[in-house]
Amino acid sequence: MSNAETVPYSTTMHVRDHCLCLHTQRAARALARRFDRAFRHLGINNGQFSLLMSLNRPEPPAMSPVADLLAMDRTTLTAVLKPLTRRGLVEIVPGEKDRREKRLKLTPEGLALLAQATPIWIAEHAEVETKLPQGDGDRLRQNLLIISKDV
Repeated sequence: MSNAETVPYSTTMHVRDHCLCLHTQRAARALARRFDRAFRHLGINNGQFSLLMSLNRPEPPAMSPVADLLAMDRTTLTAVLKPLTRRGLVEIVPGEKDRREKRLKLTPEGLALLAQATPIWIAEHAEVETKLPQGDGDRLRQNLLIISKDV
């Protein structure tokens, strides 16, 4: 093994300082922790808030569009739904036209919780955006959207 090639430490430092994936992951984790703390007293986390919000539609959506919006596969979505359905915040109902189709519906309790969580999200989100240069969240969202569609 003494002849194995090594990566110079300078390369490690370059990756640390320039890797978009690393910086995006770090930012995502920091944001997740922030919103988890903000929602804790409601008994939900940031991912559950996003899922509940994604279900707030005029008609209950099917699982696939929700999974696509949240960038997860259906198996992961099913696992994330379990605590919300156990808690009575979401129910899985058959489709009207195709009874085999699963639709996701916020219950009255889910709607009430979402109504409590939304002002918290608004306040936290506004505070995060003030930390961006010129409060320019739109530019960051546009850049992240470009990256996420390129994959």
